[in-house]
Amino acid sequence: MSMFPLGSVLFPHMPLRLRVFEERYLVMLSELVRAQDTRFGVVLIERGFEVGGGEHRFGVGTTADVAQIQAEDGMVGLGAQGGERFEVEDWLPDEPYPRAVVRVLPELVWDEALEPLRAETEQLVRRTLARASEFAEDVWPADVELADEPVPALWQLAAIAPLTALDQVRLLRAESAEALLQTLAELTEDAALQF
Repeated sequence: MSMFPLGSVLFPHMPLRLRVFEERYLVMLSELVRAQDTRFGVVLIERGFEVGGGEHRFGVGTTADVAQIQAEDGMVGLGAQGGERFEVEDWLPDEPYPRAVVRVLPELVWDEALEPLRAETEQLVRRTLARASEFAEDVWPADVELADEPVPALWQLAAIAPLTALDQVRLLRAESAEALLQTLAELTEDAALQF
């Protein structure tokens, strides 16, 4: 799979907007469009920078399904949507752009018995966002709407929580909806102590 290491985490069911200018990613996008498979993987950079290559990357990520591509001011504007989670099994040579062999992780399964935990966790995240907005400008609004379907809403809730990228990678590895909610609540409680 073609890979796009970034300085941020992409969650399933979340939008991704990129302005692509680096030659290796322009080549990647043109090859994807030519192959009519406009899907690539996004992983968080562990050490290094988004531009120039040579970065170290985390081994878990999310596919990005491209919805829109347009040329703008000598670069390419890209709109995509987070899809499936995956685990990197092997990194391939970066020439001409990063690629990896990946294994898709199972979808989370919703259980109605989790509704009280979901409601409590959502309330905690929204309360923490409201408090965080008093101290920071780059947080989601506390009243942001989530999807109607439970599993997409869980991922969206994880994405809007005011957490570090390392915490977000931990959430991306969740093996069940219950584990995602429990970890999200625990991490959000810790984050709330900073505001």
